[in-house]
Amino acid sequence: MSDVTARVADSTGNWVDTRAPSWSRPYLRLSRFDRPIGSWLLLMPCWWSASLAAGMSGHIASLPLTVALFFIGAFVMRGAGCTWNDITDRDLDAKVERTRSRPIPAGQVSVTQALIFLVLQALIGLAVLLQFNRFAIATGIASLLIVAIYPFMKRITWWPQVVLGLAFSWGALMGFAAEFSRIDAVALVLYAGSISWVIGYDTIYAHQDAEDDALIGIKSTALLFGQKTKPALAIFYGLAVVLIGATLWLAAARWPAWIGLAAFAAHLAWQIRRLDTGDPALCLRLFKSNRDAGLLLFAGLLADAALRATG
Repeated sequence: MSDVTARVADSTGNWVDTRAPSWSRPYLRLSRFDRPIGSWLLLMPCWWSASLAAGMSGHIASLPLTVALFFIGAFVMRGAGCTWNDITDRDLDAKVERTRSRPIPAGQVSVTQALIFLVLQALIGLAVLLQFNRFAIATGIASLLIVAIYPFMKRITWWPQVVLGLAFSWGALMGFAAEFSRIDAVALVLYAGSISWVIGYDTIYAHQDAEDDALIGIKSTALLFGQKTKPALAIFYGLAVVLIGATLWLAAARWPAWIGLAAFAAHLAWQIRRLDTGDPALCLRLFKSNRDAGLLLFAGLLADAALRATG
């Protein structure tokens, strides 16, 4: 199989395809470095919680390092999670048009090679995690159980997006664990808000594969909601905004954080208005745009932390 045909449908034209050494490309694709949007989405709750916790403590000197460590950790651990997902889903991926060219079903990487690569990524993630306090280390390790079971959820429940939300929102707890060595109500409400956000954006993403998923028996909220996806998104995105707003109130956040939340909410409303579930290309663009929504909120929280630190 040529390298061109080995590319996954929604990942063409990236640095992996054009600049990475040929031998490394299957492994970089396993880690989704050809499609980094998932790593960004995993990172957003980490950055939200880190900046909000720093604002609450009034100490931002260590925030740049925390932000950098979370960046590395999110990209590495998302790569490990995707590698695990591809190992467990290799037979299903071969039956779906968009995923049949992934490295394992395409025969570019063996399962054994993928497992070795998974361990290497996990070790890098562990090295990052060990830079934090013991409570944060334990909190990070606890997330692995959710990551491990997520790939199997689409086989048994119409709500695999909820489990993805539990995994992808874990960073909302990590910032507080790193800053305060505890998880309190503020962290838990932020976690709940992030879960609602993940359910919404991953429902949009799942509409790309709805037809193939229905044929092979894969379950998702996209199939569950069907023509009622827009009202469902309004509920979950609305809940995300309300819960994150409650977080800001509990944290006594100042005006920059509220402006960030307003921009975040406006972006989510724009997604719902633009959505056409029958247009896979549009679904992908809207899904990817959630990185920008998350960055808008992060900018507000970061400005809030800086404002509070300076009195």
